[in-house]
Amino acid sequence: MSPIFYILAVLTIGGGLAAVLLKNLVHAALATTVAFAGLALLYLQLDAQFAGFAQILVYIGAVAILIVFAILLTRGSDLPKDGVFSRTWAVGLVIAAAVFAVLAWAVLQSVRAVPQQAAVPAVTVHDIGNALVGRYVLPLEIVGLLLTAATIGAVIVAMHEKERAK
Repeated sequence: MSPIFYILAVLTIGGGLAAVLLKNLVHAALATTVAFAGLALLYLQLDAQFAGFAQILVYIGAVAILIVFAILLTRGSDLPKDGVFSRTWAVGLVIAAAVFAVLAWAVLQSVRAVPQQAAVPAVTVHDIGNALVGRYVLPLEIVGLLLTAATIGAVIVAMHEKERAK
């Protein structure tokens, strides 16, 4: 494995851990964005261009920015008074280790069930793009409307909370 893989793995895991352990929601959302970026770069390093660019466009470009805006519009960004890290980080670490162990066991068990020489599908990024703007254009537009409605809802909730505070 190349050193770039290890650097990207540390970046991704560090972003994920920071997202879980930080108490400030804005910092946690930005750490989630770092984890998304690490995953996108890992996909690109593995020559999965569609998955990498979809990760960048959808998760970094839409979901992470939507999360940051929703937090800033609804809750505020003031720091908690009792520190930056959560008190229950040890419980979260144990749960994460248990989930990782179950997933690792499932992956190792599935290796035996999958035939060794599977046929590689001949689908290109161009074919996927044609399917998205052809056959799946309606679900794509519905997802866009859903994200727009969620953003408008966050703005409306924030406006009502600011009116109550006055």
